[in-house]
Amino acid sequence: MIKIRLVGPMAAAGMLMAAGLAQAQGSSQAPIKIGVIADMSSVYQGNSGPGAVVAVKLAVEDMGGKVLGRPIEVISADHQTKPDIAAAIARRWFDVEGVHAIADVVSSGTSLAVSAVAREKKRVFLASNAASSAFNMEQCSPYTVQWRSDTYAQAKATARKFLESGATKWFTIAADYNFGHALEREIGEMVVAAGGRMVGGVRHPVGASDFSSYILQAQQSGAQVVALANAGADMVNSLKAASEFGLLGSSKQKMTSMLVFITDVHALGLKTMQGLVVQSDWEWNLDEKSRAWAQRYFKQMGSMPTMTHASDYSAVLQYLKAMEKAGSDKAEDVLAAMRGMKIEDMYARNAKLREDNLLIHDTYLMEVKKPEESKEPWDYYKVVDTIPGDKSFRPLTESKCPLVAKSN
Repeated sequence: MIKIRLVGPMAAAGMLMAAGLAQAQGSSQAPIKIGVIADMSSVYQGNSGPGAVVAVKLAVEDMGGKVLGRPIEVISADHQTKPDIAAAIARRWFDVEGVHAIADVVSSGTSLAVSAVAREKKRVFLASNAASSAFNMEQCSPYTVQWRSDTYAQAKATARKFLESGATKWFTIAADYNFGHALEREIGEMVVAAGGRMVGGVRHPVGASDFSSYILQAQQSGAQVVALANAGADMVNSLKAASEFGLLGSSKQKMTSMLVFITDVHALGLKTMQGLVVQSDWEWNLDEKSRAWAQRYFKQMGSMPTMTHASDYSAVLQYLKAMEKAGSDKAEDVLAAMRGMKIEDMYARNAKLREDNLLIHDTYLMEVKKPEESKEPWDYYKVVDTIPGDKSFRPLTESKCPLVAKSN
């Protein structure tokens, strides 16, 4: 039986302490607890939010609601996109609630905060909704697993497409925080390494309301490619402004967004988004396996899942499978089992968990369809290229993760 319980950040400490004492981690009768920290009400709600909880619930269902003979309980909370709140929730969950693993935690800032707590408490953090390469480079942790593609893979897939076509002058519009900085840096390094040039770039605060000045600067830069290094509502508002000013769909300048979700395309419509080239880990209409899972999700949410919801599902499913394989709920045992097992599901294709705790898997370059190409509701993408994991992600020889340095 699956038990879903919502826990707010201001829940009474006394009640939590009582629950923690009654259900201490390690007890043979205590439930296995999975915590979902998400953005329930802000800019990343569409690719996190209640959908993340539903995705995790589906993973638990596919495990039969139990692991190691113990029931699985899912709890959730809203971090309000604030790292201090995310860290406080994680600390309380690990210390008092006996949570075994935390998943989702959209945005790199909040995810880095939770990763630090997970390291301190020696508990598992499934970073299934964080993209910054910091998680597998200098700030990698033995207790944090990065499940979706990082900024390096996102930038590489996007850069290769345009550089091969001769577009060598680039301009970036980046969110002013860790994720945006990382993506901006990664794309710049790849463009320069290929003989191209960064002709400019601007950064904007998260939740900016007016993107017109950034779009105008991009248009005046002389860039052949304008690349968005932001996500969620910021990315949507960037594209709205680009459409209004004639940048999106321009014959003189090409535009790409390195992190687009299907809910974003749905919100803006194919007429606006058609032709936009994006990198993605997954798409609901990829094949029968992905379609079947997406339909289960759709029945509960009324919308198709994003690639991050698929990542939430996959990370939790494989974590629970690893726990079963290890015969233990201890973090070190479970993570060791994850690194040694074959990982394959409707999201993770040809996948393996590397020693830097980054999941290596196939990724895709996709193009948003024209309205007349769409055959059914939510049929928005066509796959331009499938990129094997060993071609998408940073080679392990270039890693700065201390976990790798010790073994090389």
